Amino acid sequence: MIAPPPLRDVIARHGLAARRSLGQHFLLDANLTQRIAHAAGPLTGQHVVEIGPGPGGLTRALLGSEAASVTVVELDRRAVAAMHELAAEAGGRLRVVSADALEVDIPTLVPAPRQVVANLPYNIATPLLIGWLRQACGFERLTLMFQQEVAERICAVPGGGSYGRLSVLAQWTCRTDLLLRIAPAAFVPPPKVFSAVVGLVPHAAQPEPALFGTMERLTAAAFGQRRKMLRGALKGVGGEALLRDAGIQPHRRAETLNVAEFDRLARLISLRGGALAASE
Repeated sequence: MIAPPPLRDVIARHGLAARRSLGQHFLLDANLTQRIAHAAGPLTGQHVVEIGPGPGGLTRALLGSEAASVTVVELDRRAVAAMHELAAEAGGRLRVVSADALEVDIPTLVPAPRQVVANLPYNIATPLLIGWLRQACGFERLTLMFQQEVAERICAVPGGGSYGRLSVLAQWTCRTDLLLRIAPAAFVPPPKVFSAVVGLVPHAAQPEPALFGTMERLTAAAFGQRRKMLRGALKGVGGEALLRDAGIQPHRRAETLNVAEFDRLARLISLRGGALAASE
């Protein structure tokens, strides 16, 4: 692959000023993009998907790895044009998909083994993650950058203020690790907050789609009323009786339950015919 032009030249040529409406904050530091690519682990033979590549800083690092292919999904037409330029020099290893990432089904987009490695647009990062967790069995690994607050929620342990619905859904389906913190000054333009990279490795056993849906609704109900005891927050789905059958004291609050306890509750609700869904 011929050495590509400096990223700032790419930005200037394509008028790629970051747009707040798209949640864009470009990471241009080659050392940092290499660290993120390295954090994804060995990529040999992997089909890697990147969301929102912008001018292509991380894309270049991924192409420098042993990945079998790199596919970028980009909504911004300016960045799509920049990616096509990079693809022309990538020897067939880079595919450009012009689409809204929220509407793309990655397991049908690229063959296995597949990974997602991305500096996610802040404004759609959480819905993207939840969508991928629903189909976690389709991925070898997810290496994703979020606002630090979101990253800490994903990796939080029970009992803390950061522990919540996203913590449970992520840790129920994956092993989660906070891998790297990145200061605002590393981005163009700098965001107002720190960012962090999270690694998610799916567990070998994954819940069926119906059970995942039950867990989504259960955690929404439990954490939607954090100050309430669980017997009140879950009153519509069995309340004290459900908690007693799961071996959970009814006066506890959602943030004190570990993932295994939420799993017991979700499975009980499913066995009882989806009472949670019917009650909403």
